[in-house]
Amino acid sequence: MQKLTIGLSLLVLGLFLSCTNSTEPKMSEKAGAFPLYLKNLESDREVSSAIKRSFEHYEAPRLLDNELYTNFKYTELKGLDYHGGDGTITRRDPSKVIFEDGKYYVWYTHRNTATKPMGYEKCNDTIPSVDWDLAEIWYATSTDGFTWEEQGVAVTRPPKPQPGWRSVATSDVLKWKGKFYLYYQAFSAPSGKKTAGGATDACPVAMSYADSPNGPWTALNKVVIPFGAENEWDHRVIHDPYPLVHNGKIYIYYKSGLGERDANRKHWDCWGVTIADSPEGPFVKHPLNPVMNSGHETILFPFKEGVAAIVGTDGIEHYTIQYAKDWVNFEIAAVTQLVPTAAGPFSPDAFADNKNADGITWGLSHFINAGNNWNKMYSKLGRFDCDLSQSTNDPSMKQSNVLLPNELYFKQGLSQQQRERIAKENAEVLSTQ
Repeated sequence: MQKLTIGLSLLVLGLFLSCTNSTEPKMSEKAGAFPLYLKNLESDREVSSAIKRSFEHYEAPRLLDNELYTNFKYTELKGLDYHGGDGTITRRDPSKVIFEDGKYYVWYTHRNTATKPMGYEKCNDTIPSVDWDLAEIWYATSTDGFTWEEQGVAVTRPPKPQPGWRSVATSDVLKWKGKFYLYYQAFSAPSGKKTAGGATDACPVAMSYADSPNGPWTALNKVVIPFGAENEWDHRVIHDPYPLVHNGKIYIYYKSGLGERDANRKHWDCWGVTIADSPEGPFVKHPLNPVMNSGHETILFPFKEGVAAIVGTDGIEHYTIQYAKDWVNFEIAAVTQLVPTAAGPFSPDAFADNKNADGITWGLSHFINAGNNWNKMYSKLGRFDCDLSQSTNDPSMKQSNVLLPNELYFKQGLSQQQRERIAKENAEVLSTQ
């Protein structure tokens, strides 16, 4: 039934677009009201921008028929300990999940320190500045995706002054010609502290490789993705390296930020892509960079012949699912909610170079407010499920009226400063009566 509906929508779209070459289509004076059934929509009918967009920008007019729309469901993981939630142990920024040798693998940022993060003014060689400071890259395995067994460290911090001596974090995995590669951020200063160039969190992308997902991992010991030249958009930071395989090449998507990176978040998070013939590079940045205008953390996966992106917080197009048939020019495919944060999906086609990739149905993400208290700041991993797959058809994942508890809304209350402003405004209104 779903395929029939999609087929009908595409047929109507084809007729509609074939007869609307002009930017200002004409409508017959006798057109009348918009029809109840799409099959009765006249191909030369003038329609509003919103209805036209329904056919041109989305896979199908109805959410139920849109393969790139989904709700997200969440499940707590079993098997991982957080030391009573006191902020001394954190797990965050999971990689893509891969399946090897009969089990699932995931890599993530792991911090185990004597204290919780104390800020860059109080940090030292044992006290972290932020949640991902003084961290290493660890990994865990699972046979069902719900219960995980931590296997230990994969990439350790190298000796000072090599990049990463302070922290290695935010890794993602690539499988290429039977070998495994981890790309990650290599910090040489406490996160949050400004460098001589005026940037915070300025860390190069490093890489380690292994013959097995269990290691041992050998560091390449060189910067993999170079910073842009001075005054270029990616001059100061390159974060969140995300490798995929397309057309026999390695595509690494990455985040950078235009403008000032400070406590007031004056910067603008955008995403670029860089391409290479081998895991070591050299990587060549695409001339259209940045290729996405939003997203603090973005989840990418091959879908059909293109690549899809789940764009999370930050930016004018946050909480959207986007699609680029050519892997560069992204368009909004859906708007959704409760988007997973810094997620790593199980994407079977991530490295397959498949021209009809199936998509994803689950993965891991992190929750940065696991302690519900910024004085005990730590992050924990959780599982998300969705239906962004051609082969899966779960209508319950396509609902648009997801109801959240009343308490969740009321917890987003006004600050004391905002209440005082409103009280002042009310007093001024009353004084004029």
